Amino acid sequence: METKNIMIVGVGGQGSLLASKLLGHLILQKGYDVKVSEVHGMSQRGGSVVTYVRFGDKVYSPIIERGEADMIVSFELLEAARWLPWLKENGRIVTNTQRIDPMPVITGSAVYPGDIVRKLEGAGAQVDAIDCLTLAREAGAEKAVNIVLLGRFSRYFDFEEADWEEAIAACVPPKFLEINRKAFALGRK
Repeated sequence: METKNIMIVGVGGQGSLLASKLLGHLILQKGYDVKVSEVHGMSQRGGSVVTYVRFGDKVYSPIIERGEADMIVSFELLEAARWLPWLKENGRIVTNTQRIDPMPVITGSAVYPGDIVRKLEGAGAQVDAIDCLTLAREAGAEKAVNIVLLGRFSRYFDFEEADWEEAIAACVPPKFLEINRKAFALGRK
């Protein structure tokens, strides 16, 4: 199998690291070689977080270069735009429509850009944008945004829903399992 490249991008505190752990677990259980690399940056202060997930028959490096990502999973719209240059031509972005203002917007030195989804599509990306925050609230916890987003993302894989549910059970503490199962189901449909 040709190596597949997925980037998970967001802002610190959104749960992107759990999402990458869960995805890595699932891919490994399906018998692929998988490499996961996390870059935290200023994540503790609401800064950008990116995780590279590469899998296939044999993967030698965890790093994804510009123009190599088959898919980008974005927890926040502006982060999808920030990482667009890493997406392959005609690649897919699955993004949460949630907006988290970066520090320059908060201080008034910049303006949050409008029409980001349209701009991503105009650049050639296939975009699936979903309001994960509303669905996470429906599932019972705002923190389940990451699992809602993975539910949506799962639609673009050949893995069975049961495989995803097993990975959730393996990576999520038991006391949060039911909320996360519901969040995944809401995102998937």
